[in-house]
Amino acid sequence: MTKITLSLAQMHLELGNPEANFEQAAYWTAEAAARGTDLILFPELWSTGYDLENWSQHATPLDAGLFPRVAALARKYNLAIGGSLLEKRHDRAYNTFVLYDRNGQLTGAYSKIHLFRLMDEHLWLAPGEAPRIVQFPDANIPTGLGICYDLRFPELWRGYALGGVQIALLPAEWPAVRVYHWQTLLRARAIENQMFIAATNNVGNTKGTIFGGHSAVIDPWGETLIEGGEEETLLTVELDLAKVPEVRSRIPIFEDRRPELYER
Repeated sequence: MTKITLSLAQMHLELGNPEANFEQAAYWTAEAAARGTDLILFPELWSTGYDLENWSQHATPLDAGLFPRVAALARKYNLAIGGSLLEKRHDRAYNTFVLYDRNGQLTGAYSKIHLFRLMDEHLWLAPGEAPRIVQFPDANIPTGLGICYDLRFPELWRGYALGGVQIALLPAEWPAVRVYHWQTLLRARAIENQMFIAATNNVGNTKGTIFGGHSAVIDPWGETLIEGGEEETLLTVELDLAKVPEVRSRIPIFEDRRPELYER
């Protein structure tokens, strides 16, 4: 498979209301399936938003709570589903990106490594301990997982590129006040690593913070294939993965690296 179709669900999240958010997610999943989507990506913490102080009411192990329901949604609509939810593990809460294939099987899980102090994540969440490369559901395509603030750490994405990643997936809750950073960093990560970046953000006002939308897919040449505005929407686009080796052969940056001079 060299061509895949992605949908990005740009949502306004109802704070601390998993049922309402799941209902909206199910609606977008049905629409994505009607468009022939291979994978739909939801925002960071899409079931609860930043209701972190109440994490104990929301977080569950991967085999309980909302997780099996998302797997069932993938099976029902025959498409892969990704996005981050609150996971309970060892009596701690983690911001965990789960990716299910069209059969509802868990393809991979990644817990956010870099916690965002400006939104008090470090007060309520435990950090993940490792990057995560998975195979894109139902396709032999190395895929890197990240969450929101991870975008500001280029080492993570370069590691993914060196690990063979061709597409990176990033759910986020990125404030509108820094949306220019969001757009610039998405393009930078795609260009410098010569891979696709697909990123989904939320929108609307939550606890006084306005989130910026502009969910987007950037190709390995840095071109924006699709980008949302600041309203709820479902974006759908086809990616041609043959673009990755093409761009990497045009400017062979990985062959010209000299890591012995600058890696710490």
